[in-house]
Amino acid sequence: MPILPLSPDALWRSCDSEQFDFETTADLEVVHEVVGQERATDAVRFGMGIRKPGFHIYALGPEETDKERVIRRFLEERAAGEPVPTDICYVNNFDESHRPTALLMPPGKGSELANDMDRVLEEVRAGLEAAFESEEYQTRRRALEEEAGEEQEEALSELSDRARQDGIALMRTPVGFAFAPVRDGEVLTPEELGELPEADAESIKARIRELEAELQQVLRKIPMRQREVRDQVRELNREVAGYAVRDLLDELRTKYEAFPEVLQHLDHVQAHMVENVRQFIARPEQQVPPEMAALMETAGEGRSLRRYRVNVLVDHSEADSAPVVYEENPTYQNLVGRVEYQALLGALTTDFTMMKPGALHRANGGYLLLDARRVLLQPFAWDGLKRFLSSGELRIESPGGGLGLVSTVSLEPEPIPLNVKVVLLGDRMLYYMLSDLEPDFPQLFKVAADFADETDRTPEGEQLYARLIATLAGQDELRPFDRGAVSRVIERSARWAGDAEKLSVQTRDVLDLLREADHWAGEEGAETISASHVQEAIDQWVHRSDRIRERMQEQILRETIYIDTEGEAVGQVNGLSVLTIGGFSFGGPTRITAQVQLGSGKVLNIEREVELSGPIHSKGVLILAGFLGGRYAQDNPLSLSASLVFEQSYSGVEGDSASSTELYALLSAIGEVPLAQGIAVTGSVNQHGAVQPIGGVNEKIEGFFDICSGRGLTGDQGVLIPASNVKHLMLASRVREAVRDEQFHIWPVQTIDEGMEILTGRPMGAPDEDGVYPEGSVNREVVDRLAELARLRKEFGRSAGDGGAEGEEGSGG
Repeated sequence: MPILPLSPDALWRSCDSEQFDFETTADLEVVHEVVGQERATDAVRFGMGIRKPGFHIYALGPEETDKERVIRRFLEERAAGEPVPTDICYVNNFDESHRPTALLMPPGKGSELANDMDRVLEEVRAGLEAAFESEEYQTRRRALEEEAGEEQEEALSELSDRARQDGIALMRTPVGFAFAPVRDGEVLTPEELGELPEADAESIKARIRELEAELQQVLRKIPMRQREVRDQVRELNREVAGYAVRDLLDELRTKYEAFPEVLQHLDHVQAHMVENVRQFIARPEQQVPPEMAALMETAGEGRSLRRYRVNVLVDHSEADSAPVVYEENPTYQNLVGRVEYQALLGALTTDFTMMKPGALHRANGGYLLLDARRVLLQPFAWDGLKRFLSSGELRIESPGGGLGLVSTVSLEPEPIPLNVKVVLLGDRMLYYMLSDLEPDFPQLFKVAADFADETDRTPEGEQLYARLIATLAGQDELRPFDRGAVSRVIERSARWAGDAEKLSVQTRDVLDLLREADHWAGEEGAETISASHVQEAIDQWVHRSDRIRERMQEQILRETIYIDTEGEAVGQVNGLSVLTIGGFSFGGPTRITAQVQLGSGKVLNIEREVELSGPIHSKGVLILAGFLGGRYAQDNPLSLSASLVFEQSYSGVEGDSASSTELYALLSAIGEVPLAQGIAVTGSVNQHGAVQPIGGVNEKIEGFFDICSGRGLTGDQGVLIPASNVKHLMLASRVREAVRDEQFHIWPVQTIDEGMEILTGRPMGAPDEDGVYPEGSVNREVVDRLAELARLRKEFGRSAGDGGAEGEEGSGG
């Protein structure tokens, strides 16, 4: 029974707008569930709910499914019912300043403590200045200093009196103290001293030496006494500072008595302030010009006061739920935080106040979304993320320091507990590669949320899809869509899915179409978007994208690329392929030819020989040899050598969708049976001759139709497709109209025999009881030609054998 071409109704599944009971999408309720992603949403809910180590989520699927928006909504809904995490603060470690201490405070308490410490610093400075300027302090300090001065003067006065009794005066000179003999109250000059009797002069000199020795003993006691005075003044300062600082910090101790870590820190602050009280007091002799004030603030005074402040790394004072953070640029430092440096007098300096948080800090206690590919592309980011998720602790460190590559002294902040749920967004290929090649990945990301590309097209599904369109239009503030526009969007969605029984759930593409339709409605001044506006958006998108397609079709129509659409030829057939360039897919014909000659049963794939054939295409060609052997070489070996090639193909060939086409060309070449050139072919084949489904069937049919239409339709042209691809047909209106007018045909075939009968107009023929095919059938022509080739090969082998024997005898003689 001959295979009939498909009717126009089989080429397109329309969406009946009458099934909708709304006028525009403004009448529809917003859809809250995610359309067509039940499996993925169940996985996300499970991943969010389980709080065990390693159950982080990897959301796999195409970006067009808008995974980020869907997951973010789920996370925000989940986070809304979860508590606000603690504030993360760091304070100075007064024992080891390069190891700042972490303080985890209830939400809002961190910034409150920081403000309180800033206020205390201002009050401490003022309070200490007042205490040290008080009359009581000044009196006690003067008393200590004057007591030491009086003791020094008393010792010098006593020494001076004893010297005067011996006629020697103690004099103060610019260079120190000196003794000199006196007479009648006048110091003797050297000349007068020389006129004295030698015995008297020696006696005076000896006494002066004794007095000088006593003076040295007195002077040696002065520094010791001054040190005692300084120690006493220092102790006085501690006493005065202790009272002033203790009173202010006691207020904070009362306020934060429920936080032992804060109380311990306040004790350290008080002890350090008392020991370093001079940094709070600007004494008159320390005043500097105004132009030096800023430098001193940075270099000394300000830095010394910053050590008492609180660095609030993460402040949740205004949060009302657990955080949901999406880090667009997941560099190592953006993930784990960083320590900044400041150039000062030719050197780089830092302290705990220059620590900045990373995304893991901001998301701690909540959820963190990351793009998997971006994380993997950033140096050290993936290793850092794995390390902190595995350890359950988060610390700020430079990437070089974490790997032991840098020995520069830097900060080593105290680590904090890490409690975060990480969601990676990526495609399927990356997920499978990580699962196979990254040992730590399956241990950390145990939950796979697989987002589907499509969903079933049922009446209920179309109703839900209409609500999805209404939701997207409402969120983007677009004009409402009428029923006809909704139907056209649904039909376009089925075409995106490449299946009349499916709908695409790649919402990003849907939203783009809605936006473009809204634009064309605005250009027309319409208040409601109709089907014509949706169609205009589709047509304009195709027009913007199809320059390369037009150029390739032009090359065929101008016969630069050889494609016949009329007549017959032996061993030649039009195959169909699909190209995708910049998101735009289109099909086109390619001439495939076969040549047959005497040989040993080898089918030569020319594409493979020149390394232009991919493994799947090469597999398809080997299947052809299996088919020939199974059908025609049960009793005799194949005695042919065949070659197959894609003519005028200058790039790689991959896929098996042309294997049936190659088999048609091969059978035609063997049996010398001409094939109709107005019929193009697509479909893969197995070793038993069954035609199998392929992808891109709509684009392939339209590509060949456009060539035929460009040359003028004859009514005999068409395409052979696998019967299993009929359910995928969503063809353009121009093709459907030509089929309706019987100017173009689409035949569904299940076997190679059915296809050959359409291409040749002759029956394939079935063998009788003796295995003989009927006269005039294609199979008979093939069998007869193979028998002839076998006979010729046998005769050639006998002749070659005889010649070889004679040659051997001749050479031997």
